[in-house]
Amino acid sequence: MPSTYTDNGGIELPANGEQASTWGNTVNDNMQIVDRLTNGVGAITLSGTTHALTTSNGVVSDGQYKVLVLGGSPSGTNTITVAPNDAQHLYIVKNNSGQTAAFTQGSGANISVLSGTTKIIYCDGAGSGAAVVDVTGSLDLGALIVGGTTVTATGTELNILDGVTSTTAELNILDGVTSTTAELNILDGVTSTTAELNILDGVTSSTAELNILDGVTSTTAELNILDGVTATTAEVNILDGVTATTAELNILDGVTATAAELNYVDGVTSSIQTQVDAKAANTTQATAVWETGTATTETIVSPANVKAAIIALYSEASAPDFTTQTNFNSGVTTAGHGLGAVPSRWEVKIVCTSSNVGYAVGDVISLTSHNEGSGARGNTASVNATNIQIAGNSIYIVPKAGGGVTVITNSSWDVILECWK
Repeated sequence: MPSTYTDNGGIELPANGEQASTWGNTVNDNMQIVDRLTNGVGAITLSGTTHALTTSNGVVSDGQYKVLVLGGSPSGTNTITVAPNDAQHLYIVKNNSGQTAAFTQGSGANISVLSGTTKIIYCDGAGSGAAVVDVTGSLDLGALIVGGTTVTATGTELNILDGVTSTTAELNILDGVTSTTAELNILDGVTSTTAELNILDGVTSSTAELNILDGVTSTTAELNILDGVTATTAEVNILDGVTATTAELNILDGVTATAAELNYVDGVTSSIQTQVDAKAANTTQATAVWETGTATTETIVSPANVKAAIIALYSEASAPDFTTQTNFNSGVTTAGHGLGAVPSRWEVKIVCTSSNVGYAVGDVISLTSHNEGSGARGNTASVNATNIQIAGNSIYIVPKAGGGVTVITNSSWDVILECWK
């Protein structure tokens, strides 16, 4: 009968009558395993984002260590899978890896150990649904000692800080406060800023004098309008009955015309501007209107609009109205441009997506029409009112470093199709 092994530690259990004269090797191996299970401290080197922590039957293995000291240089959060999933383990984990380590054994709960922290965890070995539990997450401590100092606050008192987002500096604002709760509650509901409260600094007015402002809805800026006013009541009353808005009154701001000059408009019954427009329209049109070139309205156009329209139509830097990019394949590559007419300008290019023929990723080659020197091989690009296409099989180009033409590797290049209205 062959040997069997313990469920959790993988310790070999020789069958009766087995391993005659070789028990010494089995016992020695088992003692090494027992030593790891009880006192072993193992340095676990992590890399990438995954690691297998395996317990092997009958031989010493990393999964048998009692204390796991995580190191290495993982590239991100590293998922450590404990195997097999039916073995129970109790681990003390110290994470020095520089990344979070996530322990998992099955489809049950997982536990993350942040870099620079230590946790005690156990794996329940429940098979495919196995879970990992954080023992230190719910320890009932008789006393808590932090940095040599015993914490005397109760759990309830410590929970007062639950949800507090204030900084140390903000909490220190209360340092030395002697006000009672009732006195602090005076501020309950106050929305004034410090600057607004400081307006009261030095005020000697009585309650009755302050009550004069009761019901006043004017803002500080509006009240300050009176600051420095020397006009008499009679002069201020000139405004009594004025219905003009501030904007309308401001029309007079800066007016230097005399009464006689203002009277020139006396008797005018229609818009002066309308009369001027009837003589010569001065409406300017948007650049897009000039670019389209279909409007028939006779208008005055600024040189800037003419220049902008020309640049928009003919600038090499103008963006295409249609563009698409796809992997180059032998045969015909066609795309509908949707412009409704034959484009005024169009271009076919290939862009390197994987180093090829000396060209680096991102290098672009114009390919609107291209033929290999012998004329036996090439490709042809064409466009009509509906589609833009390139037809060809193998494409031959001059290597970037020069020399004879060489066929490209199709999978290393994308084709770009562009059209302008």
